[in-house]
Amino acid sequence: MPVDIHFNISERKILLRIIDILSVLGMLCLISNYFSFDYFTITKENWSWVLVLIIYLSVFGTVFELYDLQKASRTEKTLPNIILTTSTVVLFYLFTPYFTPFLPSNRLQVVYFYLAILFALIAWRLVYINFISKPRFFKKVLIVGETSNIETIVEAFKKADPNYKIIGFINCEERQVSSIKYKGVTEYPPEDLHRIIQEEKVSEIVVATYNAEAITSDIYNELITLLEHGFPIKEYTQVYEDMTHRVPVQFVGKDFYKYFPFSRSNKNKFYLFIHRILDMLIALMGTLVGCCFIPLILLGNVLANRGPLFYRQERVGKNGETFKIIKFRTMVKDAEKNGAVWATKNDTRVTLFGRFLRNTRIDEFPQFINILKGDMSVIGPRPERPQFIKELAEVIPFYETRHIIKPGLTGWAQVKVRYGASVQDSLVKLQYDLYYIKHRSFMLDANVLLKTLSAVIFFRGQ
Repeated sequence: MPVDIHFNISERKILLRIIDILSVLGMLCLISNYFSFDYFTITKENWSWVLVLIIYLSVFGTVFELYDLQKASRTEKTLPNIILTTSTVVLFYLFTPYFTPFLPSNRLQVVYFYLAILFALIAWRLVYINFISKPRFFKKVLIVGETSNIETIVEAFKKADPNYKIIGFINCEERQVSSIKYKGVTEYPPEDLHRIIQEEKVSEIVVATYNAEAITSDIYNELITLLEHGFPIKEYTQVYEDMTHRVPVQFVGKDFYKYFPFSRSNKNKFYLFIHRILDMLIALMGTLVGCCFIPLILLGNVLANRGPLFYRQERVGKNGETFKIIKFRTMVKDAEKNGAVWATKNDTRVTLFGRFLRNTRIDEFPQFINILKGDMSVIGPRPERPQFIKELAEVIPFYETRHIIKPGLTGWAQVKVRYGASVQDSLVKLQYDLYYIKHRSFMLDANVLLKTLSAVIFFRGQ
């Protein structure tokens, strides 16, 4: 079997984080030993300084998307994010002296500190972009399956991981209609399976078939032989979920129950109790912060929106029960006088001031009242309108499954995709929502909150 070096998504993210930390600490040690720099020194007595710096690097690196693999492989995307991360890390480090060293009398040391972190991150990330993120480290994959879903699968994998290279496709069906016509993916005959693995140094086979009975006996026996020799063979719905962090509901058949072993956290009383306590605390803080914006919003509403300050609308919550969601109004009055309409990107019904409220997410602040009332949670699927749910449930399988938990102010779907202006967009959002419900945990909740902060900073409001 071929031996090739490649990194999975999780491995590359771990690699980026670990080398980020090591390169920064190494650079700081270097300048402290060879220059007049004593602001940050690593000793047994001040080990906590190192821990705080590592936490800041990890948190703000996540917020400013240093670990987004699509951006991490492009210099023009990574460098601005490094500057933002370094600036924020140094700022927080300087202004938390209870956990970090006191400001040095020689302020030039602060400049050394900043430049050391900046140079260390830039140097390592250039190595990553020019060496590790190159074809020699791509994971080469061969798909064995039916022709119907090939384009959807290839596009989803390409977007999820730029280093996941699908080099070809083998049709496993007994009755082959015709060769696929999809640019970038070559169709090979079944008898070439072993040759392709050897010549292309394939690392993994993904079996992508809606009906396992459609696989010919010859291909089935070849796959069994490869598996017995230790060659990695994976089922495409699991690969799809692991790579895209979405549950591929459109590929799930009558054995759907195999794909929805939902997280134990959904029934775990300790998790639900802590989750509700955190909801209340965040909602209380959010309500207080929201009150600070009231004068600005009142002025903007009088000058630009000219109408009611608040907007109430019926939405569907947990177990299909309806409630009234509260938001600051961002659209013109009577925006839906002719009936419910999908919100779209650059919606002309949104006022200029309303667009500001949406981009900054200020329009969402009144929903903290819904959270305090128990209608919503901070994190969960966004609550949809009854009219749209009826329409979507008829064409999207498992759509109402998203109602098994409380809807959220933010959610996994909201931080991964921006707009839901069509049935196709709703399908993608449902995939993310089901992934959250399936893998719900404190770690995933923390990830959603960090990505929400990133969305606010980069003005990715809807």
